[in-house]
Amino acid sequence: MSKKTIVVVGASRGIGKALVEQFAANANHRVIALSRDVEKMEDLFYGLENVVTFPFDLLHNVHTEAKTIFEGIGKIDILINNAGKLVNKPFVDISHREWIDCYQVNVIGVMETVQAAVPQMLDGGHIVNISSMGGFQGSVKFAGLSAYSTSKAALCSFTELFAEEFKDSKIKMNCLCLGAAQTEMLEEAFPGYEAPVSAEKMAEFIANFALTGEQWINGKIIPVSLSTP
Repeated sequence: MSKKTIVVVGASRGIGKALVEQFAANANHRVIALSRDVEKMEDLFYGLENVVTFPFDLLHNVHTEAKTIFEGIGKIDILINNAGKLVNKPFVDISHREWIDCYQVNVIGVMETVQAAVPQMLDGGHIVNISSMGGFQGSVKFAGLSAYSTSKAALCSFTELFAEEFKDSKIKMNCLCLGAAQTEMLEEAFPGYEAPVSAEKMAEFIANFALTGEQWINGKIIPVSLSTP
């Protein structure tokens, strides 16, 4: 397998952490791990010589921070937008600030990150957006997740729009709508629920898809779930 420079946004826990570890297992890859909690990442990935960590907050100065990081690392082959913000609250109780922050992290911050990444991917690259089955049309919906699921649905639409605008480029973008995986965020949304898939197994699928999926598809919204709608 050829050497890849892989950026994982939201790398300090759950699926993001597992993605970094799985990519780093191939010494040919250079893995760029981004998260607000850089100290945690430094502890988690200590000893992994092909992993570089940067502090990165999707709530603040996203385009400027991403541009600085990406220009410093050069060509990007794969960008995985994995970070997410969960708001689990009755619809009428969600505050303006919670709506804004949820959309900033889950949609606007992703788009600003991609804006900064495009100049580093013009020779070819695969962008993978991580959405949710809650944002996949026709799937089961859950009370309390109005902000989270609608923002994840917007991420699906962005994927289709980006792929159309860049269809004549060498950059491909796809969106994976994940079903339940055993992560900290799942525990926050559904305390006590046991998912049928571990974070590590879900990360294994995402990693393989990120490395090869753009050969066959572009601009597609793909459900990744063991349950039916």
